[in-house]
Amino acid sequence: MPARSTGWTLLPAAAVCLCAPGVRADDGTVSGSPVLPQRPSILFNRWQEDWSRLADPRLRTEPLDRLKYLPLSRDDPSGYISFGLNLRERVESTQIDPFGVGDARANTYLIQRLELHADIHPGAHWQIFVQLQDDRALGKDVIAPVDEDPLDLEQAFLRYSNDVAGGVLKFRVGRQQMAFDLQRFVGVRDGPNVRQSFDAVWMDWERSSWRVITFWSHPVQNALDRPFDDFSSRRLQYRGFRMESDAVGSGRLSAYYSRYDADSAHYLDGSGNERRDNFDLHYAIVRGPLDWDLEGMRQTGRVGTNDIRAWAVGLRGGYTLQGWRCSPRIGLQVDLASGDQRRGDGTSGTFNPLFPNAYYFTLASTPTYANLIHVRPSLELHPLRNLKLIAGLGLQWRQTAADAVYVIPDRPLDGTAGRPGRWTGTYEQLRAEWAISPHWAAAIEGVQYQVGNAIRRAGGLDANYLGVELRFGW
Repeated sequence: MPARSTGWTLLPAAAVCLCAPGVRADDGTVSGSPVLPQRPSILFNRWQEDWSRLADPRLRTEPLDRLKYLPLSRDDPSGYISFGLNLRERVESTQIDPFGVGDARANTYLIQRLELHADIHPGAHWQIFVQLQDDRALGKDVIAPVDEDPLDLEQAFLRYSNDVAGGVLKFRVGRQQMAFDLQRFVGVRDGPNVRQSFDAVWMDWERSSWRVITFWSHPVQNALDRPFDDFSSRRLQYRGFRMESDAVGSGRLSAYYSRYDADSAHYLDGSGNERRDNFDLHYAIVRGPLDWDLEGMRQTGRVGTNDIRAWAVGLRGGYTLQGWRCSPRIGLQVDLASGDQRRGDGTSGTFNPLFPNAYYFTLASTPTYANLIHVRPSLELHPLRNLKLIAGLGLQWRQTAADAVYVIPDRPLDGTAGRPGRWTGTYEQLRAEWAISPHWAAAIEGVQYQVGNAIRRAGGLDANYLGVELRFGW
């Protein structure tokens, strides 16, 4: 997975330590003390961590550090084994089905994700990364494949890197995770309990500010019956080619083509083998107090006998009032995704969001990137360096009333297709994220959704969501 992907990263100690002014120098060292190398941080992608720095005994300051760095050679600190784990506990209270369509019962339950990994570096150029997962949904009335996956292989890949043609070539083969940009369309699915993995071959070459990526994968499908039963097959494939640069103007530019193949796919207007070509262009910039991120994707191809003609555009931007207390950021998010205009016309116009991350919208089962118009102003505050507060107001419509309302990941809501009314509803979101320490983080999120006529005519009800989360990383 590329290092530029987004996600929850536990902050290093320097980011959460509130020290008195003037105690620390610009480089983070205490005045008058010897310069000490920085201790490694726990990252969102655990395989990207570099614990070889613990070869310096001065950095071994925590219990069990002997398991974070086990040298394989006395002469080469780059050869080592490191162990680690992630634990996420989240209590959720919500309805079983989105908006009460089909089942209006409320349900409060605990979802738990436990990940254990071994990171083996035989030398400077090689890496073997193995990660196990055990995901449980305790007390949840309806269990979906994204809710529970008892003891299975989450990642297991071999990685090689070396200098080639003036740049760095990196190659990975095996079960792995990947995400692009803000994870609108390709993400690790960190919001639900079970992450999205791929049995894949990945290669990228990086030189200066440019990076070229190619990959071929079979998305992993989760099974609930017994341990180690997740699988992938040729019936579902995803592959592509991507170029990106961190120095185009004042921002970051990326463009990629990908192909999504799914046998026996089913849509409201057409079924059969799906062969979907995706063309994506993305540009992000931070200039002083202003930041914005713009991405568009065009989809063509065929599903059964239908031609695919679909598209999506996403914009997220903001302005930070620098120098103000709490560093307020005023944000605006706009998302558009096509729907099918006319059933039976030989064209499938519903956008396929591919592998979206629920964090991009909310953790509640609100509509997703299909037949969507979404406008969300927001306010973000930082009362402390390690505490972030977010308030958002979402307004949502269907792009066309001829198609259904779609909920995460891309499921049509029963009774909405072809019914009058484009107004889907409005929601209010409050979220707090607290980086307690280098190992602990917490979050709480509340969402209240008032359904519009497009959902209410199908029997939908207003929906509430509350999630309280605690994470530990070692």
